Amino acid sequence: MDVPTNPEISVEVPPYLRVHKDGTVERLAGTQVAPAGHDSDTDVLSKDILIIPETGVTGRLYRPNSTPQTAKLPLVLYFHGGAFCISSAADPLYHNSLNRLVAEANVVALSVNYRLAPEHPLPTAYHDSWAAIQWVAAHGRDHEDWLRVNADFERVFLAGDSAGANLGHYMALKMDNVKGFGLKGFVMVNPYFWGKEAIGVEVSDDERRKMVDKWWGFVCPSDKGNDDPLINPFVEEAPSVEGVACHKVLVVVAENDILRERGKLYHKMLTNSAWKGNAQFYETLGEDHVFHIFNPHCDKAKTLLNRIAHFINQH
Repeated sequence: MDVPTNPEISVEVPPYLRVHKDGTVERLAGTQVAPAGHDSDTDVLSKDILIIPETGVTGRLYRPNSTPQTAKLPLVLYFHGGAFCISSAADPLYHNSLNRLVAEANVVALSVNYRLAPEHPLPTAYHDSWAAIQWVAAHGRDHEDWLRVNADFERVFLAGDSAGANLGHYMALKMDNVKGFGLKGFVMVNPYFWGKEAIGVEVSDDERRKMVDKWWGFVCPSDKGNDDPLINPFVEEAPSVEGVACHKVLVVVAENDILRERGKLYHKMLTNSAWKGNAQFYETLGEDHVFHIFNPHCDKAKTLLNRIAHFINQH
C-alpha cells in the first residue's frame, strides 16, 4: 500500500481503492453496474437473484434465450476477479463477459456476487462462495426455474478469473462433499496466487512485484502474509492440489501477466501430483492479466473464449 499524500486518506491500494480516515472506502474501479435482462448482441437472458438473505449474497443468473424449454445445459458457477476488493457480478465488464461465455458455450451460468474486502475481510469471500454453491445444490434447483428446467446438475463446471480463479480452486477442493453435483471441470483464468519468495519473471519485475505484495495484506489480515495458504497453495500447510474434485482442469495464463508464473506452477504441480484428472494448459501470447475482460472483441479474446467453450463441451 502506498503512503497517502492526502492527510484525509489513511490507506491507498493502487490501482483499486483508497480508505479515508473516517473509514469510508473509495473504490477507483469496478463500481459501474450493468442491468440484468436481455442482451441483444448475444441473445442471452440474465436476472439477479438473492442467494443468502442473512448475508445479502446475490448472484446473476444467465441462460441462452433460444434454449428449448426442456433442454438441459451444462451449469457454470462463475467467480469474478478484482483482487477480492473491487468489482461485482453486475460490473459491465463481467456482465458482458458472461453473456459471451453463455452464448459461446451454450450453458446456464451463475455469477456469484460475494462480499468484498476491506468491509468484509477474507476469508469472507470464500465463505460466501461456498454458501452459494451449497444453496445451488440444496435449493437453487427447486426455487429458480432456469436452474430447475435448464441446468444439468451432472455437468457442473467451476470457472473464474484472477481472484475468482483462486476462489474456484478452494471451492473445487471441497466439492466432494456436495451431494447432487456432478462436477466435471474447472476453468481457471490468470489465477491470483502469490508467495513471499519470487519465482520466474517475478524476480526481475520488482516494481509490479511490490505492488502485488501489498494487495494481499490489505484484503486478508493474516500473520502468514503472502505465504498464507489461501494465496499460496504451494506452501506445505496448504491443502494438496490433488484434492481437486473434478476430472479435468483448464489453466489459462497470459504471457505478459506477472501472475503467470503461479499459474504455470499450479498446472505443473497438478500434473505431477497424485490427482487422476487431465490438466490442460493454455497461454495467450502478448497479452496481460485478464485482457479478455477488458478487450473482449479482440481476436485473442475470441480465441480464448472458444477454447473455454470447447473445454466445457468436450466429452
